[in-house]
Amino acid sequence: MKNFALLAALGVASISAVHAQDAGGFRLGVKVGGTYSNISGDNVSQITGPNYSTDLGDYKLGYNVGVSTSIPLSSDGFFSFAPELLYNRKGYEINGKQTGNLGMENGKTIESREIEQQRVLHYLDVPLLAKINAGGLFFELGPQVSYLFGSKNKQQTTTKYTDGTKVKTDNDGTFLDYSGFKRGESSKSDLAQFDISGVAGVGYMTDGGISLGLRYARGFNSLIDTKDQDNEPKAFNNAFTLQLGYLIPTK
Repeated sequence: MKNFALLAALGVASISAVHAQDAGGFRLGVKVGGTYSNISGDNVSQITGPNYSTDLGDYKLGYNVGVSTSIPLSSDGFFSFAPELLYNRKGYEINGKQTGNLGMENGKTIESREIEQQRVLHYLDVPLLAKINAGGLFFELGPQVSYLFGSKNKQQTTTKYTDGTKVKTDNDGTFLDYSGFKRGESSKSDLAQFDISGVAGVGYMTDGGISLGLRYARGFNSLIDTKDQDNEPKAFNNAFTLQLGYLIPTK
């Protein structure tokens, strides 16, 4: 699967190089939008720990922003090559709740504790997409290369009391990785630095270059960086993005 994605990227780039000089109409633009992401796979708990949900409603909300290009591959603009450079704020979150006999604290009876953990993954994404433009409606498909340049682990506990009051506490962001080693809140050494994903999307663009698009990206490289290629645990990025874009007119 990894080799297929790499070959697809090289193939699209080669096609664009052959056709771009004849097609004309190169356009540069900007994009901004929301990201809805999580990680999934048979061994995902090695990163997240227990109580992690991969349900769609439990994805983490983030954002993305960057630059886009459009290189026509046909004289009528029906086919085009659309490479982009995006900052994408991905990651995952875990929500847990404790109830029952939790005792007393500060002279008050504890009703419940809610624990929210977020791990923010800062990526540079380079989608290399083949695009079909059909009367404003567009479809896009291709590989994406991503570089993980930062990570931040945050945890907050909300304690609710029977008298209706509550207290929020920001906890230490340190954590134990899959090998049992204690990591700092900004550590990313337990994660793979590079990812290759498959991307598919659909959207609409006006004649003026304003677009709204929805796409899904699925990672092919495991996030768990054990350096053991034969028995690599499985944990992969998943991300939906909703993007507002603008391509600068050529005329």
